[in-house]
Amino acid sequence: LREMLTALEVENTKKIGRHADSNGLYLEVDKQGNKRWVFRYQLNNHRRWCGLGSYDKKANTLAMARTAAMETKLLVRQGIHPADHKVVIRNQAEAINLQQKNTREQIQDTFAACALEWIGRKETEWGNPKHRLQVKRTLEVYAFPAIGNMPIAEVSVDDVKRCLDVIWGDKTETASRVRQRMESVFSYAIASGRREKQNPAQWKGLLSNFYGSPQKVKRNARIASGSDCHFAALPYKQMPSFVLALGAQQGIAALALKFTILTAARTGSVRFARWEQIDLEKRIWTVPAAHMKSKREFRVALSSHCCTLLSELPRVGAYVFPGGKIGEPLSTGGMLSLLKRMGRKDITVHGFRSTFRDYIGEETGFDYRLAEFALAHVLSSSTEKAYARGDLLEKRFELMEHWGQYAMGGVTE
Repeated sequence: LREMLTALEVENTKKIGRHADSNGLYLEVDKQGNKRWVFRYQLNNHRRWCGLGSYDKKANTLAMARTAAMETKLLVRQGIHPADHKVVIRNQAEAINLQQKNTREQIQDTFAACALEWIGRKETEWGNPKHRLQVKRTLEVYAFPAIGNMPIAEVSVDDVKRCLDVIWGDKTETASRVRQRMESVFSYAIASGRREKQNPAQWKGLLSNFYGSPQKVKRNARIASGSDCHFAALPYKQMPSFVLALGAQQGIAALALKFTILTAARTGSVRFARWEQIDLEKRIWTVPAAHMKSKREFRVALSSHCCTLLSELPRVGAYVFPGGKIGEPLSTGGMLSLLKRMGRKDITVHGFRSTFRDYIGEETGFDYRLAEFALAHVLSSSTEKAYARGDLLEKRFELMEHWGQYAMGGVTE
């Protein structure tokens, strides 16, 4: 039997009314020319109409409407009102969507998820890739196992303490950093609407009641171990003889260490010093902000001994003090290893900055603030900042020349 309608008729008809197809399916055309599919059925001795959607020659064709009509007819045979069934299906879909949404939100709102999101937003301001890795790694090791999968809105002070209790005494420095990073993650969660409760990693007035001050804990531990709480430094009176012994050492690490002593610079700045930063004619080494603790460019006044050392160095690659691998700087532990080979495990490379500071303060008439500036320390008080509005480079030339002469044995007390 031929079915009542064809696809061409459905597309072209403009006659107002209902046009029967088969199995209770009708095409309904209204006064505005709009077309929609309707299904006629009888249930419990009542005739009813059920809409099957507007006609669309691609999205709701005649063939599609016939399939929908057959499915609806099966429902009627089971005694189910099609309209009621639509409500059930809609409610089920909404319940599934809500469940999926809640699952997504729970995943997004765990401490671990918020921590990784916070790292992603903040890492651009952390110039050092090693620091970015350390931030993530400390949280992964010390926080995630205990609270990583917990909703960040529900993490309590006790939960935070579970992370810190096991490391506060033995790894105080690490514990302090973990706490600070956890506090930042919770602050981010509060700011982004993921948490309403108080920050459970807050130090002042909260965790300070449970743990000793990190600085005091570390200081007491160092005192107990016989340390003076500072980097082990060479007494300045021994500096000339030490530099003489250093001169007998071979290799790039010895030259780098001598340069470090003469400039009173930090290890990292020396390791990453590049020839393009050195101006021997002006006797200036310009350390870029990326290699300064203060994250500000700094000009180092080079003494005559420094310039001599640099002028005698072969230029192998971009780095002033190249490492064992081509294109790489001197290794992190290169100068410290040299000290150990010299039998000087009692001092550190960083300690030579203290040696410089002690000598300038106790044996010369230079203003202590000038020495602090030479060490690239940030001057704290307003008076000191007013004293040093520039970088005092010209005055530092005299200071560093005097230090160089003393270190090399040319200044007698």
